[in-house]
Amino acid sequence: MKSESWLRYIAYGLLGLPLAMSALPVYIQAPLYYTTYLDATLAGTGWVLFLARIVDTVQDPWLGQCIDRLHGARLNLWMLLAGVLLALAFFGIWLPPDVVRSSGVYLLIWLGVMLIVAYTAHSMLNIAYLAWGSRLSEDAGGLLGASALRELMGLLGAVLASVIPGFIMVSGARSESGFTLYSGAFAADLAVSLAALLWLAPRWNKVAAHAGGWRSAMATMKANPGFRRLLLPYFLNAVSVAIPATLALFFIGDRLQAPGYAGAFLATYFLSTAIGLPLWIVVAKRFGVLPAWRAGMLLAILAFGGTVLLGAGDILPYGAVCVAAGLALGADLALPPVLLASVIGRHESTAAYYGVWTLLAKLALAISGLALPLLALLDYQPGVGGSAALGWVYAAVPCVFKLIALLLLKTAPASDPLAVSPETVS
Repeated sequence: MKSESWLRYIAYGLLGLPLAMSALPVYIQAPLYYTTYLDATLAGTGWVLFLARIVDTVQDPWLGQCIDRLHGARLNLWMLLAGVLLALAFFGIWLPPDVVRSSGVYLLIWLGVMLIVAYTAHSMLNIAYLAWGSRLSEDAGGLLGASALRELMGLLGAVLASVIPGFIMVSGARSESGFTLYSGAFAADLAVSLAALLWLAPRWNKVAAHAGGWRSAMATMKANPGFRRLLLPYFLNAVSVAIPATLALFFIGDRLQAPGYAGAFLATYFLSTAIGLPLWIVVAKRFGVLPAWRAGMLLAILAFGGTVLLGAGDILPYGAVCVAAGLALGADLALPPVLLASVIGRHESTAAYYGVWTLLAKLALAISGLALPLLALLDYQPGVGGSAALGWVYAAVPCVFKLIALLLLKTAPASDPLAVSPETVS
């Protein structure tokens, strides 16, 4: 942050809050809300999540190419349109019309349509937002600072989204008015954050789009060894995070039989992540970005591996897991974007890279949706406690994915583009 005031970087980071406020409920609380409170089937909800997320996945590279061509007023209009769509879809997810609620089929169709609109609008904003941040500074220290501010605001949004929807859902008859107020507050925060980004944050240093379009950009990325080497570990690690995110509230409610603690557990998890985020940046500056990320992965495996053994009433042990796993998540949030930025050439198509990057994250989320049909095949029923299958799918499967990602990310040699040295980020 050498050339820009920290206030302007805060203006950049503010949008991370509403993006997290919209993403977390859609990925974590909406499945429980539809299967438990609106009586949608578990398998049907899981397939709708999977299909909607697949649609979201395949459109991201195209959105990246579109964003690469935008600048000035056209970029502002793009992001404002995305903000309006996201606010409307967020309202629709929580408040389906009565005629829709009367039929299980209509309810699932409504969920699918609202999810696709929300995912598309979120991607329109998020890809442009990430690409914007990657061009705020040419040095990795500035990238770390921008990434940290963005993720810290995202974590604040995640904490708010951890507590508020759960509180509204247990309020019974008042839930509809509660979600109306919540959706309105989200829309207002989104509007303020977008205004701060578009008119107060440092300008996006636009680069020329590839003359050959998407094919040229793909060829450039394919020829980038650091980028290729990063893709599979990043994807597997994303799957390891997405599965527990989809199943967390089911695990808390049915395995631990502590639904009243769900908001506290999620808030503890994300507050621990907020605490861990600056710590991982210090570690990255001292030892390098790649070694720091691998250390975070190892901590997550050690923290989460024993969760499969927990059962009803294990409140304190699971709270400890939330603290340790939350600290480890800080590495997953802050460090991979810095690694990605370090392998992108100065005059390359930044948004195209982030389009592929978010494609992998969305594909991981789509795959995590299949955990619900899998649990249905294993005879798990929401609201019925003690399911051993729930524990294994929630905890053991993600650890396997993360362990493979950790093994793939071997220590980079000095000549490897991913070997971002401590001196570079200091």
